[in-house]
Amino acid sequence: MSEKSPHLAIIGSGGAAMAAALKAAERGAVITLIERGTIGGTCVNSGCVPSKILIRAAHIAHLRSESPFDAGLSARTSEVNRPALLAQQQSRVEELRDAKYEGILRDHPDITVLQGEARFIDSKSLSVRLNDGDEQIVHFDRALIGTGARPAIPPVPGLADTPYLTSTSALVLEEIPRRMIVIGASVVAVELAQAFARLGSQVTVLARSRLLSREDPAVGEAVEAAFRREGIEVLKQTEASRVNYLDNEFLVDTGAGTLRADQLLVATGRTPNTDSLNLESIGVETRGSSVVTDDHMQTTVPGIYAAGDCTDQPQFVYVAAAGGSRAAVNMTGGDATLDLSAMPAVVFTDPQVATVGLTEAEATNQGFKVDTRSLDLENVPRALVNFEINGFIKMVAEQGSGRLLGVQAVTGEAGELIQTAVMAMRAGMTVQEIGDELFPYLTMVEGLKLCAQTFSKDVSKLSCCAA
Repeated sequence: MSEKSPHLAIIGSGGAAMAAALKAAERGAVITLIERGTIGGTCVNSGCVPSKILIRAAHIAHLRSESPFDAGLSARTSEVNRPALLAQQQSRVEELRDAKYEGILRDHPDITVLQGEARFIDSKSLSVRLNDGDEQIVHFDRALIGTGARPAIPPVPGLADTPYLTSTSALVLEEIPRRMIVIGASVVAVELAQAFARLGSQVTVLARSRLLSREDPAVGEAVEAAFRREGIEVLKQTEASRVNYLDNEFLVDTGAGTLRADQLLVATGRTPNTDSLNLESIGVETRGSSVVTDDHMQTTVPGIYAAGDCTDQPQFVYVAAAGGSRAAVNMTGGDATLDLSAMPAVVFTDPQVATVGLTEAEATNQGFKVDTRSLDLENVPRALVNFEINGFIKMVAEQGSGRLLGVQAVTGEAGELIQTAVMAMRAGMTVQEIGDELFPYLTMVEGLKLCAQTFSKDVSKLSCCAA
């Protein structure tokens, strides 16, 4: 192919791969997309979409049995019909997979899909072992690795010999277990722990250190407090030393004693799907199993790019898609980079956790002199009228200039308010400027304005919606 119509090989079909394929086709390339499993990758099939459906169903079940308005509204514990919920969940998964992945690929004239496993022969060709048993050689001008990641399994003695769950298999369980142990305390672990607890499981979480240990300590403390209110047991500084499975029961040995459960969910992170690509032999550098890229998403081999969860970029589908799109621009003669300095992140617990930018500790470690404020939700009118005041909003600002460096929020609808903070950071706004902006009254996002005002005022002394 000429440079005007380069032939790109894209390995994978998830967020990074699909964004790259569509952007590259838009820019005149022809694409061979190679997928060894189900089209669509993790997000639509076994990650974002099914997990948020499960979490939403669990939220509804929780509100039917317990809410802040039980003094005036009768409560009724839901009867969980798990097979019906699962059918509803998977139907929506299949619908979105066809609408956003399979249907687009099926109808696109410039993208050819091969179902099989790819392996690099050299920096310009791939061997594809097709799922029907045949083999096909694909020659390309440039290639993108967008193979995603899979659940990581810790080397706990005995674990491999048991029918443990990962996030993938937990989402398609046909029954809600009476007792569940969750090994892990990061995003997937806390989201699924609360969801299963709200659907009827007695849940125990084993945290090697604390909940959400990469976040500001106050974040984990707030989520732990919410868990304890709902009867979820959190064992901090606790690891599994051995796992056994006897008579349909898991026995997990820990420093806190032997714990028993009907199901064991292992949610200790994810590992990139790069082991079968033959990367080392062609000179593509990896760190652990993550592909190393530069700020243009190019690997250490010119012409070979990577994006998404198979790299060391943050594991969010919107980061993967942004990386894949920018890689496609660069593979077709452009010049694009990925700026993650104002990247939002959301944990879909209740209350939600949402963050952007630097924590206080991170800002200090990077040499900033910082000024911070933390606003309790009892100062946010929307939280008051919702009767949901457990949580906070924290702002980290540069001392002197007042420039916003980061926000951490544990609130209802935190995932909706955080994008306002993202845009403020992108614009280089100060906390004074944010505090002077117009925010609609009785919204959670107004909490950002109120938190910003605490840098110069006592907001408890302000009237409602005071400027």
